[in-house]
Amino acid sequence: MTEKLSIALLAGGDSSEREIALQSAAQIAAALDPEKYDVTMIDLHGRDWHYTAPDGREWQVDKNDFSLTVAGERREFDYALILIHGTPGEDGRLQGYLDMMGIPYSSCGMTSSVLTFDKVTTKRTLAGRGINLARERFLRRGETWNATEIADDLGLPLFVKPNASGSSFGVTKVGTAEELPAAVEKAFSESDEVLIEECIAGREMGCGVMIAGGREYLFPITEIASKKEFFDYEAKYTAGFSDEITPADIAPEVKAELNRMTLEAYRTCRCRGVVRVDFIVTPEGKPYFIELNSIPGMSPGSIVPKQVKAMGMTMGQLYDIVIADTCTPR
Repeated sequence: MTEKLSIALLAGGDSSEREIALQSAAQIAAALDPEKYDVTMIDLHGRDWHYTAPDGREWQVDKNDFSLTVAGERREFDYALILIHGTPGEDGRLQGYLDMMGIPYSSCGMTSSVLTFDKVTTKRTLAGRGINLARERFLRRGETWNATEIADDLGLPLFVKPNASGSSFGVTKVGTAEELPAAVEKAFSESDEVLIEECIAGREMGCGVMIAGGREYLFPITEIASKKEFFDYEAKYTAGFSDEITPADIAPEVKAELNRMTLEAYRTCRCRGVVRVDFIVTPEGKPYFIELNSIPGMSPGSIVPKQVKAMGMTMGQLYDIVIADTCTPR
């Protein structure tokens, strides 16, 4: 009998996305084949990295060697499956630690994670790679700026976003220059840097992608039709606030262009594992890049699981591929 792979399923995290990350981890834990994997779910919250035993007792991870001792029995892990959205799972911090521990993991590497978590750095990286990008203004905390000048330069409406955050926390769509200061302050509550972008009108598309075992997996594209002003946190995770159509009803040439840009973004940002790249497609059929999610949501309400189902694949089969491709020390 082949020995099971010992997996630490890393969940929770320290961002506003913590609850969604816990839901994602629970769904994937249930999907993994117990005949192949010995899975231990570990909740990370600040310095508290713990496993909760069936009897309710909590046992702390030894961060010196990434091991766990439960009732006197020491467990070592062969692999880490990261399902933490936001910090420390999506911003490169956890990846750097696991690299030092010599533990292979499921997501993009540290450098790629740092890059893709930072919106303006991602855009700078993708510039000149045949990917359409909205014009923007970048603000650092404490800098002086002029709302009227920005509105005149970029036009209205505008999107105001934290530079390093996720799930649309702190994002505001503003229609007047007078609304900008409050929106910028809201974005600064999530990040020390803020991105103000021109509003590209059109249809929002979520494009799941993975390259594994030398094969490109382009998931069926999802159209995200929010019933709110835009696809904010409530629209993403509250039933009835958005329609998500998979596969999207789009022209073949638009689909081909979205697939091309998705693969280009994945490769340029040196991604690994499952990634979701989001775009706005104008009425003329021109896609504009929005953001790249290096650890996309895997909760029951998330987009990628719906795309995987539309592909005729189970989440367990998807993660079999991910684990086989990434379970080698870096």
